[in-house]
Amino acid sequence: MKTHQAVLGIRDIPEKHKWLVLSLQHLFAMFGATILVPFLTGLSPAVALVSSGAGTLAYLMITRGKIPAYLGSSFAFIYPISVVSESSGVAGAMMGSFFAGLFYGLIALLISMFGLNWLMKLLPPVVVGPVIIVIGLGLASTAVEMAMYLPNQEENVYSLTHLIVALVTLGITIVASIFFRGFFSLVPILFGIVGGYIFALTQGVVDTSGIQAEWTTLASSGSFIGFFGNLFQMPEFVIPFVDFSPFEVFSWKIALYMLPFALVTITEHTGDQMVLSKVVGKNFLKEPGLNFSILGDGVATMIASMLGGPPNTTYGENIGVLAITRVYSVFVIAGAAVIAIFFGFIGMITALISSIPSAVMGGVSILLFGIIASSGLRMLIDNQVDLGEKRNLIISSVILVIGVGGAMIKVGDVEVAGMALAAIVGVVLNLILPGQDKSQGNGNMFKVSDISTEEKNNDGAA
Repeated sequence: MKTHQAVLGIRDIPEKHKWLVLSLQHLFAMFGATILVPFLTGLSPAVALVSSGAGTLAYLMITRGKIPAYLGSSFAFIYPISVVSESSGVAGAMMGSFFAGLFYGLIALLISMFGLNWLMKLLPPVVVGPVIIVIGLGLASTAVEMAMYLPNQEENVYSLTHLIVALVTLGITIVASIFFRGFFSLVPILFGIVGGYIFALTQGVVDTSGIQAEWTTLASSGSFIGFFGNLFQMPEFVIPFVDFSPFEVFSWKIALYMLPFALVTITEHTGDQMVLSKVVGKNFLKEPGLNFSILGDGVATMIASMLGGPPNTTYGENIGVLAITRVYSVFVIAGAAVIAIFFGFIGMITALISSIPSAVMGGVSILLFGIIASSGLRMLIDNQVDLGEKRNLIISSVILVIGVGGAMIKVGDVEVAGMALAAIVGVVLNLILPGQDKSQGNGNMFKVSDISTEEKNNDGAA
């Protein structure tokens, strides 16, 4: 496995004058995507920042400071959180997220007991790939509606101005993705949001009343202490036993609806760990072990659910930052987490995020949700899954139609629908149809043996 010499090893502490800059790089890499998820699901962006930072710190502790990974808001849970929130409120969505985190813990326990191969057989690329495609396509209508229609209307009202803002935002994001180099190529979402926001200001579709109110409050501070007192603001946390009773909110319907999505994100998490292992030159699936990594992800998701934030997951954007900078220090990652928590308590930042027009987020989402769907297709290609094989064609076709078509099974008060049902049916078909070896494909993306067990020491600075 080819690796690069580290600039800073996993346990190296950066020099003080570089630490802040290096941590800010990771913050910027995750910022756009992390605030987009709560924006789309009706949760608080400030809480998402706090839960992202707290979840990352918990992850670093659980993995014993051996994996330099940042955790941010998970796109895979946008759809289930939105659906559950409509029927059971934010509290119901948080209960579902909490059980998803518990499910991560169960999977981590099973990996500790039986190894990893059973998970790869249960969720091969021919199942996970189409499910990820369904997740992206299922969100497509949300992105288009945000781009075309006026926000906060009882009925859809078409707006050419909002569509132009969305298309300009999309164009800026695409340009940043294609033509920017180095670190800047890793934050096209951030460039798209900032550029789209500036253009939206020129079109008069930005509500800046919240920003003006915050600025007035700060300007009226009578003293230095008063200024800092007004600068900080408590995020809109949704805390169990304080804001709601978990026993009154809980239902098996919510738990069953969320768990299939957790299966998909666990498989994505495994893929991220393989990529990260190659980047850093250490086998993280072996040491500290995928069981600890998945457990850390689950605990981070549970922490987010107890604060009112979206579920967390490891971020590919931040893995890209590691690959470019070759700074693998967990202290840099922890610094980014602390800054994210700090930002979540600054009222001006919350007001600025809240003022972003839905058209801007819609423009970014058109690309992001398409990338989610395309990444599912890429998984099939990278693993060389042969759709000429009847079993593979049948499994992928059934998953796509059930998921995109919105099929559902309802027994009493328990309902399993859409993407969740598609994932379950895909797993069942893969288990009962003959020729399971053909579902893995001929690639090596999801083969544990692809990661060399030879440990390479990157713990010292170059």
